[in-house]
Amino acid sequence: MPDNPLWGWLGPLVVALFGGFLRFYHLGAPHAVVFDETYYAKHAFSLITHGVERKFVDDADSLMLHGSEHLFKTCETVQDCAVYAMHPPLGNWMIGVGEWLFGLTPFGWRFMPALVGTMSVLILARVARRMTRSTLLGCLAGFLLALDGLHFVLSRTALLDIFLMFWVLAGFACLLVDRERVRERLVEWHAAAATPTGPRLGLRPWRLAAGLCLGAALATKWTGLFFILAFGVMTLVWDAGARRAVGLRRLEAARLDWPLGAAWLGVVPIVVYVASFGGWLATAGGWGRDWDGATSPGRSFLIDSLRSLVTYQLQLLGSHTGLSTHHDYQSDPWTWPLLLRPAAFFYEKTTAGCGADECFSSIVGAGTPLIWYAALPALAAMIGWYLAARDWRAGAVLLAYGMGWLPWFYYAIADHRTMYLFYMLPVLPFMILAIVLSCGLIMGTNGASSERRTVGVTLVGAFALLALVNFWWISPILSAEPLTYSEWLSRMFLRSWI
Repeated sequence: MPDNPLWGWLGPLVVALFGGFLRFYHLGAPHAVVFDETYYAKHAFSLITHGVERKFVDDADSLMLHGSEHLFKTCETVQDCAVYAMHPPLGNWMIGVGEWLFGLTPFGWRFMPALVGTMSVLILARVARRMTRSTLLGCLAGFLLALDGLHFVLSRTALLDIFLMFWVLAGFACLLVDRERVRERLVEWHAAAATPTGPRLGLRPWRLAAGLCLGAALATKWTGLFFILAFGVMTLVWDAGARRAVGLRRLEAARLDWPLGAAWLGVVPIVVYVASFGGWLATAGGWGRDWDGATSPGRSFLIDSLRSLVTYQLQLLGSHTGLSTHHDYQSDPWTWPLLLRPAAFFYEKTTAGCGADECFSSIVGAGTPLIWYAALPALAAMIGWYLAARDWRAGAVLLAYGMGWLPWFYYAIADHRTMYLFYMLPVLPFMILAIVLSCGLIMGTNGASSERRTVGVTLVGAFALLALVNFWWISPILSAEPLTYSEWLSRMFLRSWI
């Protein structure tokens, strides 16, 4: 790492504070239920109140905004009030932490998304620094994430995708640290030449931490499974390459590394997933909790409870298959990188706030166009770099991007599923890593000429400045700021955004 580790932390922390200011400023606005907050804010409050999702009264949205505590329906039995939740509960539990701290208000249910969004800026800055050995490029990565419109919107909205993105990024960060620790251990072994078959690499707590994070991603949304599979293969390939680099056979990697790797990245995520249903298992009021007599005490109580949980998961799988109800803002995955059809999270006509007789407030879940369009040539550069040099960084970025994006093609073609642009959020950090790695190639290594470095730094600095200007220009339609019609229309990058 660079000689000044202090700046290696101070720089990313400053960038994260900048991102946090953007996300927490006027976090309670609009004082309304935005998009699918009508589901997740209620589920979260129900979890922290009852341990499971329960039914709300019909006018719950209005009651929530006015602070009423009489929100839950009165039912003859607890099962009558059970709610069928489409996703695992961890993301809702996290939203509920903010509601427990600040109440059932827009600020309360958006607090944890904003906090997690801010933390992800810090993590990405540190990840990029570790991958590039450059504090400047690390800070650039965090800066670009802080300025992305889609990340900004989902950090200020009580939806699940920001939590999925956070846990995926955190798991990747843990695997990067594990990768370095493994190489340090192998270098020490190579210097000592202690055994002819190579060393065992210990319990590897950073890989265990990655398993916990990826399990949390799975316990937020099932699409976390794509990243578990991708990162599991990636880290085992890293191990095999490291052992081969010091003269060991691949067979040794399979024998020594794979069993514990399978436990940390296979078993641990499943344990985390099941643990996320702790409230459902500990109470009698959850959806389907009484299948197989699971709520009746007896010696088979645990087995019946787990059988009921499995039945619930199979029902979830069936409900996700064929989910094709039309929505005005749905889009196909091949259009996502071009930002052709973002979802409108909020829209309101008002009579005050913009200096005109009629004002328009909206929240459009769109990325910052300059960042997303710059990612396209950057990803192409990663393909060329990997084919030419087999650079592990390019390979890791492409793998994460592909596993977060390409599986959606199957659901679009074979299942005709209703999908939205914001499903791309988990791959956004890897798009930015592709941009930052490309910026590193443009700037050149420390051995490059001063002219090359000067031109490269100038180009990269100009790009960062333009990204700031681009975000500033579209920010009013990301934060429900009142605008005149002409102001509102001018900020729509494409007419398909309307």
